[in-house]
Amino acid sequence: MAEPTYDEVLKASLNSKLLLYRQLISSFMIKFLCNVEVKVNIRKDMEPIDILIDDLSNPKVIEFLNDHLRQMVEITPPGCVHALDLEALRKPEITFWTVWERSVLVCCGALKGLDATHAELKSMRTAPSHLGKGIASRLLEHILTEAKDKGYQRISLETGSYDAFLPARHLYEKFGFKYGKPFSDYDENSNSVFMTKDL
Repeated sequence: MAEPTYDEVLKASLNSKLLLYRQLISSFMIKFLCNVEVKVNIRKDMEPIDILIDDLSNPKVIEFLNDHLRQMVEITPPGCVHALDLEALRKPEITFWTVWERSVLVCCGALKGLDATHAELKSMRTAPSHLGKGIASRLLEHILTEAKDKGYQRISLETGSYDAFLPARHLYEKFGFKYGKPFSDYDENSNSVFMTKDL
């Protein structure tokens, strides 16, 4: 069998390198296109929302909060409901936000000042029709930014210890809240967990 000529060896080498380059370029393009597609899908899925400081006078907001209180009473043992009613949320040390998707109320949350550097997260609720859409995350991010701008150095919260509150605990964990001891006027009990985050 005749030895391959120099030109044949060179051609084979070039073909091999060309194939490798094509594979590398294809891999890069697939990754690039997939990333672009994911980003576009995320933008499409995230509906525009308005996050507003609320005075709790809108009937839609009142109904939304009353539903929240009823739900907390249903899933929480007697004497262990720490959700705030309308009168409590209207106190001057509390800032209350609502989240609107067009004209639909989809989420709410509040911040209660405990002292000059410490505040409590309260009244986080997402409409059942909008669970899993990342709206609570967007509101929580907004509240934490506002809290830092107000000069707070630490945010704490109380939430339920049982399975109904697992999604809420996962949300707070995602934002860096750590489990800790009771704060403010809370007492240690088996139905509550306490979390805190340094800003």
